[in-house]
Amino acid sequence: MKRRILVVEDDLHLADGLKINLELEGYEPVLADSAEEGLRLWREGGVDLILSDVMLPGMDGFAFCKKIRDEGDRVPVLFLTARSAGQDRIRGLDEGGDDYITKPFDLAELLARIKSLFRRQDWFRGQETANVLRIGRAEVNLRAYQAVTQEGTIVLKEKEVMILRLLSEHEGEPVDRETILDRVWGFGAYPTTRTVDNFILSLRKTIEKDPRHPRHILTVHGVGYRLVTDPDADRSAPHE
Repeated sequence: MKRRILVVEDDLHLADGLKINLELEGYEPVLADSAEEGLRLWREGGVDLILSDVMLPGMDGFAFCKKIRDEGDRVPVLFLTARSAGQDRIRGLDEGGDDYITKPFDLAELLARIKSLFRRQDWFRGQETANVLRIGRAEVNLRAYQAVTQEGTIVLKEKEVMILRLLSEHEGEPVDRETILDRVWGFGAYPTTRTVDNFILSLRKTIEKDPRHPRHILTVHGVGYRLVTDPDADRSAPHE
């Protein structure tokens, strides 16, 4: 089955060029010249990845992506835009986007990013690890993107869930920040490992009884992090 890619781009010349090159790569591209048209095509189903311009007529690409995420779809979204400001890049990823490439872009780089997104999607969906993890004060449902605590249900970000899944695959073992970036964010979406640290802090607030003294998501100095579901049975590293 060919992977179906929805291209939301109002520059018809660029859209046609993308269509030709995606077809040559074995994909099935579908074109929309506005976010509204993109939503209609997406709701028809069968979309495996979305390439969306940010500066669109009417609804912009960020709002388009947010609507998709608000309806519970985790289809990968890669933003195409002439805007290179760091805040715009961060905003796009915060709205649920998976990657960001600035126009004019190299076609080979774009295709590499698409392949990277599909590899991450295949990894995340194809794992046989448990979908429910009991960690600290929370019961985390990785499939539903939720953590249930005594205070109620917390909706987790996709990247938080992916980090937990990766750490759970290597429970008790250190996972370095570069590996987390590569497996969770993929092809150069973020330039700094500090991004990983920020997501770990957020996860600790959800999972740990005392986030300042974590017992489950532990820092391995100079390396990264490791997950310990039963800290009373683990004595191999100090907590941080």
